[in-house]
Amino acid sequence: MMAGRTSCDGFEAFTYHGGALEVARRLAPDAPTPWIDLSTGINPYAYPVPDLAPEVWTRLPEPGSLAELEAAAAARYRASTANVVAGPGSQALIQALARFWPARRVCALTPTYGGFGEAFAAAGLIVEPAASLDALKRADVAIVVNPNNPDGRISRRADVLDLHARLAPRGGMLIVDEAFADFDGAAESLSPVLPASGAVVLRSFGKAYGLAGLRLGFAIASPDIARRLRAALGPWPISGPAIAIGARALADSDWLGATRARLSKDRARLDALLERAGFRFLGGTPLFSLAGREDASAAFKRLLAAGILARPFASAPDRLRFGIPTGEETWRRLTAALGR
Repeated sequence: MMAGRTSCDGFEAFTYHGGALEVARRLAPDAPTPWIDLSTGINPYAYPVPDLAPEVWTRLPEPGSLAELEAAAAARYRASTANVVAGPGSQALIQALARFWPARRVCALTPTYGGFGEAFAAAGLIVEPAASLDALKRADVAIVVNPNNPDGRISRRADVLDLHARLAPRGGMLIVDEAFADFDGAAESLSPVLPASGAVVLRSFGKAYGLAGLRLGFAIASPDIARRLRAALGPWPISGPAIAIGARALADSDWLGATRARLSKDRARLDALLERAGFRFLGGTPLFSLAGREDASAAFKRLLAAGILARPFASAPDRLRFGIPTGEETWRRLTAALGR
């Protein structure tokens, strides 16, 4: 679970979060530019940033503006407005959850996103791996990423609710990370049927809307957790620009639908390209594809030399994760690098 470093044919690998272009440039200083970053799973079709009123930059955000943002998120995620807590990125919300919930045993359905391991380690706890939802039922904190990162596995809502029913009588907490649910798996989202206590759903605005630098995410939380999250985040947890852009984007259903269709076509094209290059399909979402090949470490090194950063895995050196390429020149370079 913990993020870390390993070796890919002599190359130091990257953290589980991807996006380490500074490291990539040091490891392959002669690579052609511009670099192509396919390591993050962030939507490459960013929501168009609107012109913002000057006071968005010059004044502290008003409580009413934050409330409007949370209402827009509630409508988008089919949740109760009272349960939505906006934070400066879903990772910041994970860090807060790890600090304030009393726990002795934390378990996650694995393999999955390593950020949970980092957050709970900072709180003095180790995240134990679990191979099934049933294996999570004895935890104080149970973590399910749905759809899962990196393989796109989707857990049924009924099964997740059953897990919560086993945790709740013991005062346990269920964390469901739905960072990739905007384009896949929405039908299994826990947000519309959130339990009354001990449950929280995390949603990543930056991944779906391609604006990771905005640092915006949401927790759809049971009242007992929502109160503690708001207290942990303190006043003005979200910047004025993030509030203005987020509220507008979340209300734009037309953009989301068109982007979903566009990503679906691109994912199919990516999978076909990887198959021709000798990779086998292992899973994914509309924002990334997980592919396997025995010499994946060597392929990672060749891609790096070509100025293309994919996502390697310390625990699975026969796998690479690829985000969605954009633009014909990017597709051309990726095709050429994979064909070497």
